[in-house]
Amino acid sequence: MRRVILITGGQRSGKSRKAEEMALSMSQKPIYMATAHVWDDEFRHRVEIHQQHRGPQWTNIEEERWLSQYDVTGRVVLVDCITLWLTNLFFDTRNVEEALQTAKTEFDRFIRQDATFIFVTNEIGSGSVSENEVQRQFTDLQGWMNQYIAKQADEVILMVSGIPMKIKSEK
Repeated sequence: MRRVILITGGQRSGKSRKAEEMALSMSQKPIYMATAHVWDDEFRHRVEIHQQHRGPQWTNIEEERWLSQYDVTGRVVLVDCITLWLTNLFFDTRNVEEALQTAKTEFDRFIRQDATFIFVTNEIGSGSVSENEVQRQFTDLQGWMNQYIAKQADEVILMVSGIPMKIKSEK
């Protein structure tokens, strides 16, 4: 039976840790699908820390764009994270509408599988409006995609300072 869980919150709010705990409570061999593109040495270091934190029980998949090309049927899969995935799609075209349509189509294809999906995302629009046009466009893209996923999710959790707050439970 398909299940979709969305975990959202600000940077360093505990989203990834919560998602990993949930995945491990549901499966002895979950899939970790990392969507990051490594832009620089500092980010590479962040990725390495995340990889070291996870143990050998994880099946690791690095995929920057095309999540649906992987068969995850019957598995628990943690996708970390929607924000980095959208960044990759957005910078392919620098067009919000195109990136949003691509993301929705790919998301829909991916979750057609009979699996448990845990998606991690960021709430980047909770602060002030950026002076940077590209950042404002990306914030719109992120907000619209978060809404799209949340609407289809069975459960949505907002992380605040390491504390999970359920904001949606089962459809």
